Amino acid sequence: MAAGDPVGTGLIASLARPGENITGITDQAIELIPKRLELLKETVPKASRVAVLWNSADRAMTLRYRQVETAARALGVRVQPLGVREPSDFDAAFSAMTRERPGGFFIISDALTMLHRRQVLDFAAANRLPAMYENNIYVNDGGLMSYGPSLADMWPRAAYYVDRLLRGAKPGDLPVEQPTRYYLIINLKAAKALGLAVPQSVLIRADQVIQ
Repeated sequence: MAAGDPVGTGLIASLARPGENITGITDQAIELIPKRLELLKETVPKASRVAVLWNSADRAMTLRYRQVETAARALGVRVQPLGVREPSDFDAAFSAMTRERPGGFFIISDALTMLHRRQVLDFAAANRLPAMYENNIYVNDGGLMSYGPSLADMWPRAAYYVDRLLRGAKPGDLPVEQPTRYYLIINLKAAKALGLAVPQSVLIRADQVIQ
């Protein structure tokens, strides 16, 4: 569930016919990166450099990071790469942002960054860094904004796939499912604490606004 780029990482042959013994649901993380970065830039127009935190030990997360680089070039934004591989690397990443303050912060979410999200959220809040997250868990915990599919929507679909497999379907014959809806969630409490006025052009597109 929530595989970012299963074709790019070699897990499957294609979304339509994954082959082998794997199927599931993609969260389209690669495809959504340009939109996420665009929303962050629109929210913080003066941001000329964006720090990107990702698990550089994970090939799938590195593919996402490469896509951020591509999207940033199209927007005329420089990228400050902050790859982490283990818990002890987070302090070094935070120190790098303290030395060279970025205009925005982009977090690529995986098990490592999710597990340490409290550190990430606290650093962003303490240093008044506007940040874009990949899912609403971060925003519900105090982050500024997220754009992407809902994990809550994916769980029932994952259960459906498990049911199909238990009834004898072959994984490789089941197309990998893509989300049908994406949500922009904005935390105005976080924005106020950051001293940030979220543009009306962004607010009117929000599916949920946390007051």
